[in-house]
Amino acid sequence: MFRLTKLLEEIKNPTPVRPQRDLPGPVVIWNLVRRCNLKCKHCYAISGDVDFPGELNTDEVCKVMDELRGFRVPVLILSGGEPLLRSDIYDISRRAKKQGFYVGLSTNGTLIDESNIEEIDSIGYDYVGISLDGIGETHDKFRMMDGAYEKSLHAMRLCRDRGLKVGARFTMTADNESELPEMLRLIDEEGFDKFYFSHLVYAGRGNKNRGDDAERDMTRRTMELLFETAWDYVGTDTGKEFVTGNNDADGVFLYYWVKEHFPEHADHIHAKLVQWGGNASGVNVANIDNLGNVHPDTMWWHHTIGNVKETNFSKIWSDRSDPIMAGLKQRPRKISGRCGACMHFDICNGNTRVRALKLTGDAFAEDPACYLFDEEIGLTDGGKRLEVTPFRGAKYEKV
Repeated sequence: MFRLTKLLEEIKNPTPVRPQRDLPGPVVIWNLVRRCNLKCKHCYAISGDVDFPGELNTDEVCKVMDELRGFRVPVLILSGGEPLLRSDIYDISRRAKKQGFYVGLSTNGTLIDESNIEEIDSIGYDYVGISLDGIGETHDKFRMMDGAYEKSLHAMRLCRDRGLKVGARFTMTADNESELPEMLRLIDEEGFDKFYFSHLVYAGRGNKNRGDDAERDMTRRTMELLFETAWDYVGTDTGKEFVTGNNDADGVFLYYWVKEHFPEHADHIHAKLVQWGGNASGVNVANIDNLGNVHPDTMWWHHTIGNVKETNFSKIWSDRSDPIMAGLKQRPRKISGRCGACMHFDICNGNTRVRALKLTGDAFAEDPACYLFDEEIGLTDGGKRLEVTPFRGAKYEKV
């Protein structure tokens, strides 16, 4: 995850640059259940409204949770499918909070209403993330349910009014890109705490729908809009946070944006971006699916490195015998093509490996969704390094 707001705050209130370091244990996104009441176009889990056999029971979940805590995992993101379809979700959540995890609930929001908001509030989730893929009918089409938008928006309002930190997740494709300005206005007017902008990843249904992936100029326009919007809140007392995910080229693009608008701060931001270090799949981010299979992150369900029913998570995660995990944990990673030759590899760390795998069959080929120009990564078409790395903006009018 790219914490855009945190980076922009460094312009007004710079902090010391420290060496890059890993978390004591990875952030774990845990798909506790695969069943879902929706059938979203870009679902990486290819969920459905049916029961999936073999899922971890409550006792197994608790046992794994104890082991995760012992391995110093700091964060649990409870996800699905739709996690609220799991009958023991509140018991699991309370236990996680009691053990000291930062606990997030990742939900589509359609099942949060007046009947359960009090119990959700009582758990004290550190964050509730709810998916919104556009306004009104656009969201309903993505989620394949009439009325899904109103239900999800109502859920966000209920969480907000209870004082829970709540935010929207927006996955951009060519079909909903034009609604980003309205989405940002909605976040502002409703007083929601966080906006998570996700680039499309070629996994699950996202792979089947990758023809909808936004074009490079479209991505650049939207990122500039996001930078400008996030900057407007820096120094205010709103506490609003903007983050992006699934395209670590965002860090390099921010560097050039800062270089253009705040050149005196560009060197500091560059150093902070190197400290961040880019893609962390297989290192600081892990996934456990509904069956207990462990993956390098949530987009790697096609590649299992172990199962927590059979082996402790700590042993699975520390094992480098798997070639994918060995390659992800290697520093620097060995990536071919444009990514391997990029002068900003220390910021991006090779970007998202799943896209490379799905398009080329090689997990360590260049990421096909890098939207930076050759000049910006220090290359010509022939692969020769350039002296100058200009920023080519593509303005996107704010609403």
